[in-house]
Amino acid sequence: MSANNGQNAGMPAAALVATPKRTKEIIAKYGFSFKKSLGQNFLIDQNILHKIVEAAGLDETKGALEIGPGIGALTQHLAAQAAKVTAVEIDNRLIPILGDLFEGEPHVEVVHGDVLKLDLKQLFAEKFADVAKVSVVANLPYYVTTPILMKLLEEKLPLENIVVMIQKEVAERMAAKPGGKEYGSLSVAVQYYCVPEIVCAVPHTVFIPQPNVDSAVIKLALRDKPPVDVTDEDHYFRIVQASFVQRRKTLSNNLTAFVGKENRERLSELLNGLGIDPVRRGETLSLDEFAAISRAFLTEGWRG
Repeated sequence: MSANNGQNAGMPAAALVATPKRTKEIIAKYGFSFKKSLGQNFLIDQNILHKIVEAAGLDETKGALEIGPGIGALTQHLAAQAAKVTAVEIDNRLIPILGDLFEGEPHVEVVHGDVLKLDLKQLFAEKFADVAKVSVVANLPYYVTTPILMKLLEEKLPLENIVVMIQKEVAERMAAKPGGKEYGSLSVAVQYYCVPEIVCAVPHTVFIPQPNVDSAVIKLALRDKPPVDVTDEDHYFRIVQASFVQRRKTLSNNLTAFVGKENRERLSELLNGLGIDPVRRGETLSLDEFAAISRAFLTEGWRG
C-alpha cells in the first residue's frame, strides 16, 4: 500500500485494525495483555480515525510522526495518506505486531523507544529528509500528554501540525480563552506556539479497553512566529506560571512571591501603569498582557 489521496484505498475492510473483532483477534493471536502503566487504549472507530487524519492535512509530499501506534489502527490510515510514516512505540511487545502488519510497506517505519528520551531533531533529520512537511499525529496516553506536547513545542521542531487524541478536559484547557476556569498556564503555553482547534469529541466507548474519561481530538497548527513580542521566553513562562500558582489569588498576590515582598508597592504601580488592575486574576490575562508584564519585569531587573 503506497501513499495516496484516497483514504485506505486498496485496503479491504477485513484488513482494518480498528474494529472490535479485528482488535480482539490481534490481541489473541499475539497473546498481548494491556499495561495500565502505559495508558494503552486501542481505538476501534474508523470515523474518528478518518477525522484525525483529515485534520492533519497529509498528502503524498508530507510525513507523519506517530507516537504510540499500539497495534497500528491509526498507522494504517496515515500510511494511506503520507509519503513517510515513522511510528515511535515504547512497548517492545508491540514491535513484532507492527512489523507483521506493515511488512512490505517501506514508507512505514517503526522505532522502538521512548519519545521523551529520543533526540527528536536527529530523528526528524534522519527520517523526514525527503518530505516537504511533517505532522505529529497520535493517540496519546493520558499520563504523558503534556510532557510530550511541550517537548514537541519547546524543541521547535519543523512541524506543520500536531493532531492528537487526548483527554477531553486537557484539550479544552489547551483551547481555552481568557476568563474561563479552563484557561491557565497550559493554555498560554500552547497558544504561544500554536493555533488550537478542537476537531471532535471522542466517547470512552470506542476504545478497548474503555478508559474512565472521554477524549477529544485537538489540532495544533504551528505558528510561524509567536503572536506576542517576548524578549526572553523562559522569563515569560516563569511569569505565566507564577500568575497561576494559586488561582484564587489576585495577580498582585501571586506575583509578589515572584518579585519579593519589598517590591509589592512598586509591583502595583507597574501593573497599573500597564493598564492591568493588580486585583485581577491570572486567568483573565491575555498573552499580550503576560508579555507586557514580562518585558516590564525585565526592565526592573525582576527575574524571579
